[in-house]
Amino acid sequence: MSIERFLTGITTSGTPHLGNYVGSIRPAVGHSLRSEVESFYFLADYHALIKVEDPGRIQRSTLEIAASWLAAGLDPERVVFYRQSDVPEIPELTWFLTCVLGKGVLNRAHAYKAAVDKNTAAGNDPDSDVSAGLFMYPVLMGADILMFNAHKVPVGRDQVQHIEMARDMAHSFNHRYGEHFVPPEAAIEDHVATLPGLDGRKMSKSYDNTIPMFAPREQLKKLIGSIVTDSKGPSEPKSVEGSALFQIYQAFATADETEAMRQAYASGISWGDAKHIVFERIDQEIAPMRDAYQALINNPAKIEGVLQAGAAKARAIATPFMGQIRHAVGLRTLQTQTDTAAKAAKVALPVFKQYREHDGQFYFKLQSANGQLLLQSGAFASPKVAGQTIAALQADFIAALRNCPVPLHMGPDITEGEITAALQALNAAKQA
Repeated sequence: MSIERFLTGITTSGTPHLGNYVGSIRPAVGHSLRSEVESFYFLADYHALIKVEDPGRIQRSTLEIAASWLAAGLDPERVVFYRQSDVPEIPELTWFLTCVLGKGVLNRAHAYKAAVDKNTAAGNDPDSDVSAGLFMYPVLMGADILMFNAHKVPVGRDQVQHIEMARDMAHSFNHRYGEHFVPPEAAIEDHVATLPGLDGRKMSKSYDNTIPMFAPREQLKKLIGSIVTDSKGPSEPKSVEGSALFQIYQAFATADETEAMRQAYASGISWGDAKHIVFERIDQEIAPMRDAYQALINNPAKIEGVLQAGAAKARAIATPFMGQIRHAVGLRTLQTQTDTAAKAAKVALPVFKQYREHDGQFYFKLQSANGQLLLQSGAFASPKVAGQTIAALQADFIAALRNCPVPLHMGPDITEGEITAALQALNAAKQA
């Protein structure tokens, strides 16, 4: 049976909440129990530096998140569980990947574009208050993934772009220096719930609308009691559509329990009674973990020992691998002889990359050997048609470009001659 590597990280920027639990921690612990999967779980404290300026908060969050994973059943003997900053090879790899990734790719990153759009709308300089850390965030994430050659990265649809960027980095590096990285795939978890918060928006620390995962029982009851509902009174039928309370319940309840609550809504259950049911159902699942969590919080030395053991396991993979990468790029002892003939024979080629966006449509792009965008397709409903179009382009060049079933856009300042040359190079390599 082939072993697949899964990798998941959580940024240490706050206290874990129920949204983190149902969206990441609970499904990840389930993944870790599969015999055919090798799992890597890390605390993304380097990423936290982009968002958090309070050192104490990052340290406390690291403790709380580690304790939450362990209390929820993550077995550090079965997985590689580590703190990002304990693996110095990760920032080193970040630099290597920075050197093969085109800046234009990072210009299109969702978080960076959102910051630029916000500044532009406010009439400010587009890059006002945008740190280089925010701009480079996708490269660090790429290094997290590629360091351990993860095959699958469980993400929501809003994170797919980061996995596509990691694939770009893998392809770009491999074309320059040989096959070293596995291009990762996004394991889109549509079945995993995204919880609304107390105000109905997505549960998020940035909205201050969270329910802490291990809130004491009385605090949990009070927070659930404060979830926003509509003004319908007892005996009035209530809709489950758009009900934050119902969505939260559904993430914890069985199918039968969910259906019973749906019927109760239709029958006019009071909001007070509904909130009591939701509270009891959540506490039923969380309560058995709460004591284990508190014991871990009270024993940080134990957690530190677990993380140091995990770092040793991670570095047993990362250190020799980075030795290979350093050698590949030419950072070698001067006693090493370079095979110049073999190096001259290796020619970096343009590359087609097919991918699926969050809209469910299929796309492809043609990039030069150095990562420059040459050609970008419009949306295809079928990956087969997208593949057939790529094949036609490699065979018929510009003729196929003009007869494509969807719009094709040349990259900035790219000419038809450059695209033809790239297609000819791919065709010649295929025929060789």
